[in-house]
Amino acid sequence: MNRRTRFFGILVKRSSLFFSCSFLSTATESFQQPHNLTTCIASLQASAHHKNLAKGKEIHSYMLVNGFLNSPLSSTSLINLYSKCNQMNHALSIFKEPTCEINVFCFNAIISGFITNGFPEEGFEFYQKMRNEGVVPDKFTFPCAIKACLDVFEIKKIHGLLFKFRLELDVFIGSALVNCYLKFGLMEHAQVAFEELPTRDVVLWNALVNGYAQIGQFEMVLKTFKRMNDEGVVPSRFTVTGVLSVFAVTGELDDGRIIHGFAIKMGYDSGIAVSNSLIDMYGKCKCVEDALEIFEMISEKDIFSWNSIISVHEQCGDYDGTLRLFDRMLGAWIQPDLVTVTIVLPACSHLAALMHGREIHGYMIVSGLGKDGKDVDDVLLKNAVMDMYAKCGSMRDAHLVFERMCDKDVASWNIMIMGYGMHGYGNEALEMFSRMCEVRLKPDEITFVGVLSACSHAGFVRQGRNILAQMKSKYDVAPTIEHYTCVIDMLGRAGLLNEAYELALTMPIEANPVVWRAFLAACRLHKHAVLAEVAANRVFELEPEHCGSYVLMSNVYGAIGRYEEVSEVRHSMRQQNVRKTPGCSWIELKNGVHVFVSADRAHPEAYSIYAGLNSLTARLREYGYVPDV
Repeated sequence: MNRRTRFFGILVKRSSLFFSCSFLSTATESFQQPHNLTTCIASLQASAHHKNLAKGKEIHSYMLVNGFLNSPLSSTSLINLYSKCNQMNHALSIFKEPTCEINVFCFNAIISGFITNGFPEEGFEFYQKMRNEGVVPDKFTFPCAIKACLDVFEIKKIHGLLFKFRLELDVFIGSALVNCYLKFGLMEHAQVAFEELPTRDVVLWNALVNGYAQIGQFEMVLKTFKRMNDEGVVPSRFTVTGVLSVFAVTGELDDGRIIHGFAIKMGYDSGIAVSNSLIDMYGKCKCVEDALEIFEMISEKDIFSWNSIISVHEQCGDYDGTLRLFDRMLGAWIQPDLVTVTIVLPACSHLAALMHGREIHGYMIVSGLGKDGKDVDDVLLKNAVMDMYAKCGSMRDAHLVFERMCDKDVASWNIMIMGYGMHGYGNEALEMFSRMCEVRLKPDEITFVGVLSACSHAGFVRQGRNILAQMKSKYDVAPTIEHYTCVIDMLGRAGLLNEAYELALTMPIEANPVVWRAFLAACRLHKHAVLAEVAANRVFELEPEHCGSYVLMSNVYGAIGRYEEVSEVRHSMRQQNVRKTPGCSWIELKNGVHVFVSADRAHPEAYSIYAGLNSLTARLREYGYVPDV
């Protein structure tokens, strides 16, 4: 089976199998046939642990038929089962049943369920309901209630309440308290809460380490980690993941390797969480081979492992590798999530892999990705899909996604404007810009880059001049170097080289190498050697190591027959040790994306490809074709 067939089959045809097969092994486990309340409760707890919803419902039905639902323990176990299986509507139904005796255990189960499933507001509402109904919270209530706090006032109220219930010294509650204070940026309060606890276990230290890491206080993470070691507390796996996340952001590879060595010494490197953190750290430090080595050593890779290694390749520009890893992920029967999709879609965009992108979009629709719990469009994800279609040249599909979006942000409009402009649809780009202004959405700098680029590609010189002139006065957006570059490119393409040169000299921002290269490209287009030499000299002064300027200048001389100067440019490149980056191209066929570089013979079908190319070139020469070299 070829790569593309498998890709499509797994994404669309088998999407429903992910849900039916994921619990196959647990569904066939031999639970004891429940004969009394005790075995029923034990079976419910096992089903909750394995997230085996089907078996749990079977036991629920048995208990209903045999009258086992009157026990408070039954209600708590059922709420826990449905919460663990992400079925909060069923958990809530059990809680509201008349037979359910409302006590602290039921409240703890429902509050914990809402928090675990990502509904902190609802969880905190039930905590308040619990207090209003006079149910006394216990030491298991407060960690969840603290996690659910959405403002500083509520967390301080709970902190005060802990003293009333004599729970202020509980280490688990203290850990949640430290983490919550840090979430709100209250470092002093977190430190006080930490210092007040007489017993500090590794869980509490981890709360401090990971809390500081999450709010970007990297120096405090390392200070806490050092103090932890000084006090003789042995770091756990979660300590290691917290510290590695710091080195991933700061790019301190050597320190990251030290922590890696510590993890190996302690045997933590076999844990999936530590391995995933190592992949992330090495990837962000641009050590792709090390990240891949860690990934291949993981015996049972989870969704986070795959997302990490796929992201590493995407961030390093290996888009073909990104899609190949995604294909492997699907072959391993790992269901993609929102993170996976948002990583892979840009890779499709860069490779113009429209067929792959379409299949991913189809999978998103079939599996319901892109909708949150309130059935509201995920704008960021829709923007990623739209951007993929636009960069792959399918503006019709991009337009359909755009029009079906319930909420559009500035980026949504920018993607459409840039897409139309990129493909030469100048009128459509300007019309989209007008519509954006009509809905009273303020354009930003990126919007004007898109509009001016559209004017450049479509040859709309008059409109481009007017838009540049009105940017500050009408839209309150100050032109930047990118905007001036677009206008210089526009004037150059239109043959107005003197005007473009004048603008490059007189604009309020000093021209950078990109500006002069754009002007140099225009000089090449119109075979204007004099101005080309001026532009090339400016680029050589500012960026002597860039190969593009030498190539453009060589092409200018070649186009007007000055081959002696072509040789001089190439000699200068050798003297400056400037190497031309090999050209790269790719094509998407039914069996996947094929990538080629200049003089590439690594492809398995290279012999046939070159034979076909030579045959085609020979036929073209018969009709008078002369290669442009």
